[in-house]
Amino acid sequence: MSGLSASSTGLRHFLPTSFTVSHSTSLQPKLTAIIQSRRLTLFGHIMRMDDNADAKRMLLASPPADWRRQLGRPRVMWLSTVQQDLKQHHLTLPEAADLAQNRPLWRMMSTYGVM
Repeated sequence: MSGLSASSTGLRHFLPTSFTVSHSTSLQPKLTAIIQSRRLTLFGHIMRMDDNADAKRMLLASPPADWRRQLGRPRVMWLSTVQQDLKQHHLTLPEAADLAQNRPLWRMMSTYGVM
C-alpha cells in the first residue's frame, strides 16, 4: 500500500477540523452550560428536601471557626460555585432556595435559563 495515494484509491482525504470550528457549526450546547444546568438542578433538588435531610444540612452548614482546609484540597466550595451560577440569573442564594420550591419553574430556569 505504500505506493498508493489517496487520489489513486478513490478515497478522499479530509483535514481534521479544529474543535472551535466544529463546535460552532454544531447544535450542541457548550459543556460548561450543561454542567451549570446539572449543578443548578441538583441544588434545586437539595433545597426541596426536608430540613432534616443530611444532604441539606451538610450543604447549608457553615464550618467551625477554627476549621482549616486540608493541604491539596480545592479552595472553592460547591456552594460558592452555585452562587456564581445564580449571579448569572440575577438571584441570591435565599431567593434561589425559595424559587426551587416551585419545581416546574426551577426546572425551566435551571435547564433553559428562563424564568
